[in-house]
Amino acid sequence: MTTIVQKFGGTSVGDTDKIKRVAKRIKERMDQGDRVVTVVSAMGKSTDKLVELADEITDAPDPREMDMLLTTGEQVTISLVVMALKELGVDAVSLTGWQAGITTEEVHQDARITDIDTSTLEGHLNDGKAVLVAGFQGVSEDGNITTLGRGGSDTTAVALAAALEAESCSIFTDVTGVYTSDPRFVKKARQLGSISYDEMLELAHLGAGVLHPRAVEFAKNYNVKLVVRSSMENVEGTIVEEEATMEQNLTVRGLAFEKNMTKVTLERLPNHYDTMSNLFKLLADEGINVDIIIQQMTSDHGVNVSFSIDSSHLGKALDLIHNARETLCYSEVRQESSLSKVSIVGSGMISNPGVAADMFKVLADEEVAIKMVSTSEIAVSAVVPEADMIRASEALHTHFGLDEKEQEKIELAKQA
Repeated sequence: MTTIVQKFGGTSVGDTDKIKRVAKRIKERMDQGDRVVTVVSAMGKSTDKLVELADEITDAPDPREMDMLLTTGEQVTISLVVMALKELGVDAVSLTGWQAGITTEEVHQDARITDIDTSTLEGHLNDGKAVLVAGFQGVSEDGNITTLGRGGSDTTAVALAAALEAESCSIFTDVTGVYTSDPRFVKKARQLGSISYDEMLELAHLGAGVLHPRAVEFAKNYNVKLVVRSSMENVEGTIVEEEATMEQNLTVRGLAFEKNMTKVTLERLPNHYDTMSNLFKLLADEGINVDIIIQQMTSDHGVNVSFSIDSSHLGKALDLIHNARETLCYSEVRQESSLSKVSIVGSGMISNPGVAADMFKVLADEEVAIKMVSTSEIAVSAVVPEADMIRASEALHTHFGLDEKEQEKIELAKQA
């Protein structure tokens, strides 16, 4: 019998009607003879409501107790889905993360999975039961309940698929698959039939929200076949695998963007070997993630250092930098907010020089100012004014042949 793992997110289990729909989908797979493990998130916005309750009690909730609180959301969902399955005549059992054998490191609110003991899962599957597992959670070796951070249910599903050597892991969401860009903003975005792990990982890191980077990384490391599908429509989704079919040999396969970025610049730092380490260790020790970094020599042999951060961390970052002025020895600090990052991604970039030049030409033609740039083997990112983000994205999407109509033109030209 084939083992499959599937995951349904919060919007897919947002009310009892949707939960009943999920139960029917599980029954359909079991009727085909599959062994089915289903991971679910908390219903709708229930996790946000739990956070609000904690905020009404204290401004600084204890991380351990927050994990204890937040994991209750997924437990509600697994119980309701099992009840719906039993109404359909399906034998089923619900398991919390720790009951499912998921062990994590001793970190609260952003733990990583260290091991999965599948014996309990295998026992229930061998008994012919549908198994519902609460996503987003596990237990440390010391017996403390932990959560896996943002996108944790995706990670739970992929990790279980790897441990069970499942045929596939389907991520059911409110879109039909992975798109060339976010269709809510780029109207000509279209669904991809397949995409490689590396391309999906880059898109996820660069702002595409359909899959969490940690889940994609897990899938790549353990060669888990991922399928992103709609929870509402019975249509083919997008396969994420090692080597995706290059659609019409497109160099760029997708475009991602994220806003709320700020560029911070420290001027005339000393040109010492430890300047960069002192600055970025200061930020890292306080949990401030830095994205793009640029260093420039000054005429007086000092250095100017610019970096981008999420705007929500700006106040904390500036306080740290001001308090460390005597150590860092800079002359001035400046910041520029209301910025965004637009990125193009495609494994075809490796063998196609000039992609970055094309991107910059498109932005120049659109009169979009480029504030910062970063590159990798399969991605180019430009920091631009947030007001220009969508216009820049749409222009790049069209230029690199990602639009639906542009794809049709390519196909017709090929046939001719």
